[in-house]
Amino acid sequence: MASAGAAAPLAAAPPAVGIAPFAQAVLSRPAGAPIKIVTMYKFEAPEVETIVQRAAAHAPVEIKICNSPEEFRTALRDAEVVYGGLSGADLDYAPRVKWVQSGGAGVEGLDDKFRESPIPLTNYARTFAHGISETAIGLLLALSRGLVKYYLPQFYLKKTNNPVGTPKSDHHVEMVGRTMGIVGMGGIGSMIARRAHHGLDMRIVGFDPKPMPKPEYVAELHDPAELMRFVPQVDVLVAAAPHTKQTERMFNEKVFRSMKKTAYFLAMSRGMLFDDMALVRALKEGWIAGAGLDVFPKEPVPAGHPIFECDNVILSAHTSGWSPDRQVRLIDVFADNVRRYAAGQPLMNLVDKGKGY
Repeated sequence: MASAGAAAPLAAAPPAVGIAPFAQAVLSRPAGAPIKIVTMYKFEAPEVETIVQRAAAHAPVEIKICNSPEEFRTALRDAEVVYGGLSGADLDYAPRVKWVQSGGAGVEGLDDKFRESPIPLTNYARTFAHGISETAIGLLLALSRGLVKYYLPQFYLKKTNNPVGTPKSDHHVEMVGRTMGIVGMGGIGSMIARRAHHGLDMRIVGFDPKPMPKPEYVAELHDPAELMRFVPQVDVLVAAAPHTKQTERMFNEKVFRSMKKTAYFLAMSRGMLFDDMALVRALKEGWIAGAGLDVFPKEPVPAGHPIFECDNVILSAHTSGWSPDRQVRLIDVFADNVRRYAAGQPLMNLVDKGKGY
């Protein structure tokens, strides 16, 4: 069992705006009995202390940090909770496991055996939205203000700094009053929408299959079946949905050809949502004005991929959710779910394993 010693609990992270459950689950357990958590994740001592202390009023918590798959499987026999994931091949070693906490937000990697098991799975939906939404706005502004196409190449390649265009030309575009279409109005999409509306005065049109109240910063909310009706109208199209069979390559040649030539595409959730070769054509042949990509179908982007030949694209490396504050929020969410589990309260962020989110 990992010991936290006298380490102090982690400091509070910035408020986790928008964090809310997609669903809840209540699991019964013996009152006051130790909660045994097994993981391969290397929690640091202050993180262990935060988790243990959060549930202390209801039950003691023991966290076993394993160093090998063999040690993990041995420890599973006494575990109630697994952190980080559980494969179908591990189920026979886990007779007492009642709950699995995923180490991420996306759960497209579940194998069929675990997917079909009755063990509840929770994830980190909405936990990473702060950094991802900030990155989305940064990518967009780098494109719209000409930094990507005109000024960064000057600085790094030519060591010059000359203005491009005129005060009236479209080399520099403002986002005020423009329309942003966001596919996927979960944590990432909702946070991008809020920042784009309140920060850039953009009009937001959202698309999501789940019934939900329309936020005040969203002008319209529709089912994704309506997307193609709106694609020709938007100035920015954002991919923020989970990766499922329904969303794979949904941003394809038909979508890119239907966009305005002045529009931008942002991919912020999963790379498998878009057809990379269709996007390359769109960028090279001028179907769209540019693209900001934090994710890609194959990561890291393969050397020699034609996306590197495009001068109207900016990429980060699936790192938009990274930050020290994100790590504090991550531990806080899990610690609160452990407290809820100990107290017999609903767990937050329950995944619908059938739907994949």
